[in-house]
Amino acid sequence: MSIKTPSELRELVRGDVIVEGDSGYEEARSVHNGMIDKHPAAIVRVMNAGDVMTTINYARDNGLELSVRGGGHSGPGFGTNDGGVVIDFSQMRGVRVDPASRTARAEGGTTWGDFNAATHAFGLATTGGIISTTGIAGLTLGGGIGYLTRGVGLSLDNLVSADVVTADGKMVFASENENADLFWAIRGGGGNFGVCTSLEYKLHPVQNVYWGPMFYEVEEAENIFKFYREYIKDAPEEMGAFPAFQIAPPLPFIPEDRHGDMFVAIVACWSGDPAEGERQFKAFHEVAEVKAEMVGPVPYPAINAAFDGLFPTGIRQYWKGNFVKELTDEAIAAHVEHGPNAPNASSTMHLYPINGACHRVASDATAFGHRDSNFSMVVIAASPDPADDEINTKWVRDYSDALAPHSEAGGYINFMDDDDTDRVRANYGDNYDRLFSIKRTYDPDNLFRVNQNIAP
Repeated sequence: MSIKTPSELRELVRGDVIVEGDSGYEEARSVHNGMIDKHPAAIVRVMNAGDVMTTINYARDNGLELSVRGGGHSGPGFGTNDGGVVIDFSQMRGVRVDPASRTARAEGGTTWGDFNAATHAFGLATTGGIISTTGIAGLTLGGGIGYLTRGVGLSLDNLVSADVVTADGKMVFASENENADLFWAIRGGGGNFGVCTSLEYKLHPVQNVYWGPMFYEVEEAENIFKFYREYIKDAPEEMGAFPAFQIAPPLPFIPEDRHGDMFVAIVACWSGDPAEGERQFKAFHEVAEVKAEMVGPVPYPAINAAFDGLFPTGIRQYWKGNFVKELTDEAIAAHVEHGPNAPNASSTMHLYPINGACHRVASDATAFGHRDSNFSMVVIAASPDPADDEINTKWVRDYSDALAPHSEAGGYINFMDDDDTDRVRANYGDNYDRLFSIKRTYDPDNLFRVNQNIAP
């Protein structure tokens, strides 16, 4: 049966179908990035896989653009569109943990805050993101870089299976043993191949961690980066740590007279025995004088929400990212030149390590195409004020351009913005051609194109 109108769609789905003029439309059309201002024709708050199947059929049969929204954190605003249909997963956030098998199956709208709360009760965790309101699906399908990456791999390395609705509106089960080509593609190929209604993950014994940010005088930046370059090569894999530039927010652990000052920071997470944490952090205190810090044992879910206050829903944001094989002296000089110019406390650079467990996965074992890189850099500027857009965007572009000669051609697709479409092939790396072939099999008409798109 062909569904022609939103009214007909309402009759066939369990969830709400929201159109312009309905109460709640303004809230329903918004995404995390306040710079995105789009007006879809219909937003479907799906309640189950059947709703997803029906909505996909509706969008396909009527030639409408289709967006999929989990946490809504896509920098380019891929979770919405103008005049099309949005599958909104905000009502599908259930998580079921199996402690015996150390796995968890989560619905497609689950955020990392939801997921961590559910698994923490069992003393288990897997690699998630840095902000708790990020959706698990979008992060995982693009890669999944977080505090546990060096020890247990990317989020996608911990994906066991997924329920996927394909462009023909049919549900398929994807794993190493069933629809293996699709399973390979969704682990790094983003949302190009279907809509994941649930995802199953491997879990690991992580309950409490030793974590915290350490702030150093910005004049120590070159020293900190050179120390970090050597330290992270052979650091225990339980250590997830990254350098950053950060304007000090008004937090109690920072001296009041230093609020608003620029610092270079190391944010570190020891996921081994928390009792070992202080000893493991000793190197960070020996490299230079720590001017302010908030470190100690904390529940793992707490660190995933630590930066939420700097990155609230609706903040205007612009991103750039590059993969990095070697942190050269020239690259460090570019960081030292540009990082301290961050325009506000919600603007920063993070240099995430992706060695350790990531390097033990073959480059063609999943679609994530940059296993030979050691770092994934992101530069982000964010502010609630539209008047800041120009200066924020310029800082990000200038910083990214300065690091480009010292980086790979490709970057992490979850860090790309809407002006990065010319980088798509490089972003998927050597796996692009196989992804292209699988895209032609599962989505030959490119229904799933509101993403870092692999056009068939």
